[in-house]
Amino acid sequence: MKRILLTILCLLSSCLAVYADTEIDSLLKELDQTIADRKLYTSLKEQKIDDIKKMLTKQSSLEDRFHLHTKIIEEYQSFICDSALAYIDRNITIANVLQNEIYLVESKLKLAFVLSLSGLFTQAREVFDVIDYHKLPQHLKALYCWDYIRYNENLLKYTDNPTYGQIYIKENRRYRDSLMQMLGKDTDMYLKEKSFQLKGDGAYAESAQILTVLFEQEKPGSHSYGMSAMALSMIHRELKNTELEVKYLLLAAITDVKLAVKENESLLTLAIHLHKNGDVNRAYNYIQASLEDANFYNSRFRNAVISRTQPIIEATYLAKIEEQKKNLRMYALTLSIFVVILIFTLYFLYKQVKIVSRARKNLKQINTQLISVNQKLDEANLIRERYIGYYINQCAVYLDKLDDYRKQVNRKIKAGQIDDLQKLTSSTRTLEKDAQELYEHFDSTFFEVYPNFVDEFNALLREEERYQLKKDQLNTELRIFALIRLGITDVNQIAIFLRYSIQTIYNYKSKVKGKVLADSDNFDEKVKKIGGFEAK
Repeated sequence: MKRILLTILCLLSSCLAVYADTEIDSLLKELDQTIADRKLYTSLKEQKIDDIKKMLTKQSSLEDRFHLHTKIIEEYQSFICDSALAYIDRNITIANVLQNEIYLVESKLKLAFVLSLSGLFTQAREVFDVIDYHKLPQHLKALYCWDYIRYNENLLKYTDNPTYGQIYIKENRRYRDSLMQMLGKDTDMYLKEKSFQLKGDGAYAESAQILTVLFEQEKPGSHSYGMSAMALSMIHRELKNTELEVKYLLLAAITDVKLAVKENESLLTLAIHLHKNGDVNRAYNYIQASLEDANFYNSRFRNAVISRTQPIIEATYLAKIEEQKKNLRMYALTLSIFVVILIFTLYFLYKQVKIVSRARKNLKQINTQLISVNQKLDEANLIRERYIGYYINQCAVYLDKLDDYRKQVNRKIKAGQIDDLQKLTSSTRTLEKDAQELYEHFDSTFFEVYPNFVDEFNALLREEERYQLKKDQLNTELRIFALIRLGITDVNQIAIFLRYSIQTIYNYKSKVKGKVLADSDNFDEKVKKIGGFEAK
């Protein structure tokens, strides 16, 4: 059971932590945007003050002017110090004219309060000293104590001296005790001072409990809401509750910026906290905004407090910027090296691609040549097959004829027919007949291999010079070029086969070349390509 409870508690803690981180991130983004819009909020504040000032022109009564001045002072006292002081002086003058002691003391206490906010502590103390506390009515005594407490708190932050700090703390305890005695215990002001008293005594949890209740009653976006949030943040800092400290600090800062509160502590405190936790960029932006607000308000006190922290944050920020520049230079150098390596790599790849491309072209050429060679081999094989069969057959035929001729000669010799034998051997008719049969068989076999030889040959000649022959029959001229197409280029061999002289063969060739369309020098090469296999 205990294990289950522990598990549930751990899960709840994790969920709360995640929710807190998400809420703080959201508030940080809202504050960043609010700071970016500061000029807008400043303009709205100035417009509000101008609207009140316009009402002054319509009032002639000193009483009414005093009250309008008081409203303007309330707007200026956390916005522009010098303007607030100017209108306080006007109210002091009106109070003197009206001989109204209450108005006069109220104005002087307001003067002391604004002087302490601006860092003019000596002048503020002088104002407190000229006021006879014991002759004041109850409500002004309470205001006197409240202003004096604020005066001591500012002086404590300004001096930042432990020795003097103890004096100011003791004085505040005395004035707070007096103030609380004059307040009703059920009033919000009493409860606030009670929470501050508990905080001073180290009872942080009890103080936080009171302030939390009061904070929940405040109207979001009001000046008192921002002040309560700031007070809660300081209490939770003492309680070591970082999430709530930052949350209330952010709420206070957002409220102060939106209300154009130039005399604020929230941005400075938040900048210090973020700097300690490593968020240097935001810390630098927030403290710069805080310094601009202090200068706008003309707060010597706030400037002094900022000056103790601002150089540290700025130095850290500049160091970070320098580190980023160093890293950027390193990244740029590394990137440059990678780019150079990449360029060399691309160049190498380009060269390799070119080599591969050339190799592919060479391979393609070789393949083309191989195809051509294969085609020629196929063609040669075809010619060889056809003509081997043809000549084997012719050899057999001529062997039979030669044997018949031998037998006939032998018979005539035995028979003593010498005259017949002489006639037989002296006649060329048989030889001519055999030669004609040889050429006819040659033509027939040739046309089996190159059936379109005549048509393609004629295409090389002028139209009026083209040959008109019987089907599957060649004349002597075409037979010469048929032998050339078969690869027999030796004129002597052609002459022997056709039974002509070499000069006659040359004469036939010259005659045919005179009929060609153009470029007779390469005519033999063109003939050799007739009927060739096309590359695939």
